Amino acid sequence: MLDIPFWKRLLILGLVVLGLLFAMPNLFYKRVELHNDAITAAERNGFESTEQAEARAGWPDWLPSGLVNLGLDLRGGAHLLGEVHVEDVYKARMDGLWPELRDALAAQRDTVGAIRRVTAPEGELAVEIGNPDQMARAVEIARGLSTPVASLTGAGQSDLAISASGNRLQVALSDAEKAAADERTVQQSLEIIRRRIDEVGTREPTIMRQGEDRILIQVPGIGSAEELKELIGTTAKLTFNPVVGRTTDAHARPGTGNVLLPSMDEKDVYYVIEASPVVTGEDLTDARPSFDQNGEPSVDFRFGPSGAKRFGAYTSANISQPFAIVLDDQVISAPVIRQAITTGSGQISGSMNIEESTRLAVLLRAGALPAEMTFLEERTIGPELGQDSIDAGRLSSIIATAAVVAYMIASYGLFGVFASVAVIANVILILSVMSMIGATLTLPGIAGIVLTVGTAVDANVIIYERIREELRAGKRVVKAIDDGFSEAMSAIIDANVTSFISAMVMFFLGSGPVKGFAVTLTIGIATSVFTAIFLTRMMIVLWLEWRKPKQLIL
Repeated sequence: MLDIPFWKRLLILGLVVLGLLFAMPNLFYKRVELHNDAITAAERNGFESTEQAEARAGWPDWLPSGLVNLGLDLRGGAHLLGEVHVEDVYKARMDGLWPELRDALAAQRDTVGAIRRVTAPEGELAVEIGNPDQMARAVEIARGLSTPVASLTGAGQSDLAISASGNRLQVALSDAEKAAADERTVQQSLEIIRRRIDEVGTREPTIMRQGEDRILIQVPGIGSAEELKELIGTTAKLTFNPVVGRTTDAHARPGTGNVLLPSMDEKDVYYVIEASPVVTGEDLTDARPSFDQNGEPSVDFRFGPSGAKRFGAYTSANISQPFAIVLDDQVISAPVIRQAITTGSGQISGSMNIEESTRLAVLLRAGALPAEMTFLEERTIGPELGQDSIDAGRLSSIIATAAVVAYMIASYGLFGVFASVAVIANVILILSVMSMIGATLTLPGIAGIVLTVGTAVDANVIIYERIREELRAGKRVVKAIDDGFSEAMSAIIDANVTSFISAMVMFFLGSGPVKGFAVTLTIGIATSVFTAIFLTRMMIVLWLEWRKPKQLIL
């Protein structure tokens, strides 16, 4: 029957009112956005500045503050396509293996003789031993350092390829390990880039893999591609290395296993340090901007348990010896170890301002990129172009809604007005759901909303046409309306289920713009069914109870 219980009427109206409430922040987009940014920044930094307090006060905390995030094509921003140099990982793995292999061979010095690292192709490790006739023993020792490949395709294979010729032992990654390392490197780069971008508060970036070693990065709201490159392109590679010596000769030969790096603060000063670090930035668990004992900007950092243990053991064994804090191949400082540092925490200070210390802390907290990245494509979309897209999308939505409303009223009179109210409520509900889940609206997404406006009345048309048929059959007004809703239900469900399946296929198999279209279409399907079946029905019932018509011209 058409009778709708009071609790159900309250529920329908309550959902519509909630939709209005959660969609409302989008009418005050800039103010709410500043409010949300201020809260996020205060939580991240642990304190609230005066500007952040003013921005937070610009929108009441008790009101919903979710917004429909604007995509790159609507907000403007930066687009980058980067290529990951996976070969860098091979070299890093061999450099990291050398201390272990050196110590293992040194323990058998009486057998294999003197050992030394010699020049080898990039990504390989070459070692000469003093007793060539004991090469079999040296190979056995090297193989003892290998581990199984940690991948399904390389299961059962070793991660090291070891060969020998004369007195020369050659070590490299096996093909299976290279394939596994490539996969890990790209996935790790994806995660680190995502963490770095999230740290600075950008909304809904698109970060996805393309091909074997490329990454697509699209960040709405950022100033330019150069600004994005500065954030992503910097490896922020922090290491703590033993110091071998200090010189002013920029062309000094550091020797095998060592590197020559410039000082960041001291002009024409260079340090010879061991290439293999004691600990790296990957051992960090936290990094925050701070101030040193002189009131200058600095960065406080803290190691995890394994890093703290290694750093504590090294400092305990090397008191009165210098060690270098190296950031991106520059020596920040080379302090002398006065006492063992076993707490796992320390401080980086130098010539930096507050902005630089904050940015350094962000990069260290996000971690170092495992390999260098080259940007093959870069593009900046200005906010003016994005605003033009928004204006065009808004105009198209208004025109589509007005056309649908005019057609429905012309075709169905008062019932067309009910359908038009439902269409407008449907658009509001779409925006409210997108605001609650933090979905991103793109230009194709606007097209999805426009399409939903056009198709949202399909259910009403089916219902009204069935009511017309029932009226022609001579049924009373209430009975005709009741049967019209009941008989149209199966057709409405079938039509929307097929549309939903299509939207799901586009969402899971598509990417970028296609996904944006699928999201708005899926939400629009759900809200249009609700407004057509429940909201329109309730409005008709209220009208019937009020007017009690004896006949109906539809």
